[in-house]
Amino acid sequence: MTNSMLPQDFRELEPYVADWARPTRQERYDMRLSKTIDELGEFYDAIAPRAEQAMAYLDGLDLNDLPDPETRLLHLLYSLVMVSYPVNVFKQPRIPDTGAAFFDTVIEPAI
Repeated sequence: MTNSMLPQDFRELEPYVADWARPTRQERYDMRLSKTIDELGEFYDAIAPRAEQAMAYLDGLDLNDLPDPETRLLHLLYSLVMVSYPVNVFKQPRIPDTGAAFFDTVIEPAI
C-alpha cells in the first residue's frame, strides 16, 4: 500500500497537487493570481487532456464521501476551471481591464 496523493490512474498529475488541489474557491483564485500565464498554461496543458477521464472516474463515486486522493483530484478539476479563461481567453492571470477590482468569496457553494 502506498501513500499516493491521487488515484492510481492519475498519479502523473501529482506534481500539481501542492499548488492546485486547494479546497476553496478563494485559495484557487489566489493561486491563479500568484502564477504567471506560462505557469497557468503548464498546469492547464497537463490537466485538461485528463479532465474527461477524471470526471468519469469521479462520477462513479459518492461525492459526499470521497477518499482523500479522489478529493484532491476533484480539487484539481476545480482549479482547471479556474485557469481555463485566463489561459484560453484573457492570456493573463487577471481579468483584463478590471484595475484594482477583486472577488471576495463570502461562502463556498455546496458540492
